[in-house]
Amino acid sequence: MLTEEKALTFRGFGITPDTHGRIADALLPRRLAYMHGNSPRTKVGENVYTSTEYPAELTISMHNEMSYSHTWPSRLLFYCVQAPITGGATPVVDGEAWLAALHPNIQGDFATGVRYTQNLHNGYGLGKSWQDTFETDDRTVVERFLADSKADWKWKNDGTLWISQLRPATTRHPVTGTEVWFNQADQFHISGLGEQADDIADLLPEADMPQSVSFADGSPIPAEHIRHIQETGLALAIDVDWEPGDLLLIDNVLVAHGRRPFTGHRRILVAMSD
Repeated sequence: MLTEEKALTFRGFGITPDTHGRIADALLPRRLAYMHGNSPRTKVGENVYTSTEYPAELTISMHNEMSYSHTWPSRLLFYCVQAPITGGATPVVDGEAWLAALHPNIQGDFATGVRYTQNLHNGYGLGKSWQDTFETDDRTVVERFLADSKADWKWKNDGTLWISQLRPATTRHPVTGTEVWFNQADQFHISGLGEQADDIADLLPEADMPQSVSFADGSPIPAEHIRHIQETGLALAIDVDWEPGDLLLIDNVLVAHGRRPFTGHRRILVAMSD
């Protein structure tokens, strides 16, 4: 059913924080750690995390979780502990429709893939540390992960971990074969930060940014491309509004997700599975 419908909402089942874990085990029998995750989250249980902890007034653009990495979860399960007063929906968008709606020139420019670059500090600095990103303080574990992912990487003198990865801009679903838009170029691009972009650009040169992105050949991605990608994804999205106890199960390849701004306290938990 999930492969056919791409996203499923469960409402009215009386799910509580005490019963959520058992249900998550049934729906996601092989829950994954958020290894190499770039979003700020808090781990609250056995591979259960808070949803991205960005300020309530910001929109989180559409994305497939960890599409910048060499491995990604195939399914995501969101659980609403507390719904906000207003807003805060989780928009979802069909990745095939998103790809088809993008301007042909943009599809062509991204055809050879994108290069993601990260500077993960050693405990002090902008963005996430490498310890938080990989949920370990053991360099050997990190190096083994990066070697398996065929990423380029190096340790800087101050303990910062520099990572560069070439990844495709689209992928195909392993069951249906459907080609979908599947990258996070807009979230790695400085223009995707909106009003914060100028402030961060004043603080750091691009080479030292916590994360950045370029075309596969290293040439810059125009800000106009990023705006078109973000606006197209959000315009096509369907909002899933929250009530306490709701579950939202999505196929992380077929469907991208985001977050609308909100007021009040919003607590959504997420678990991931292979």
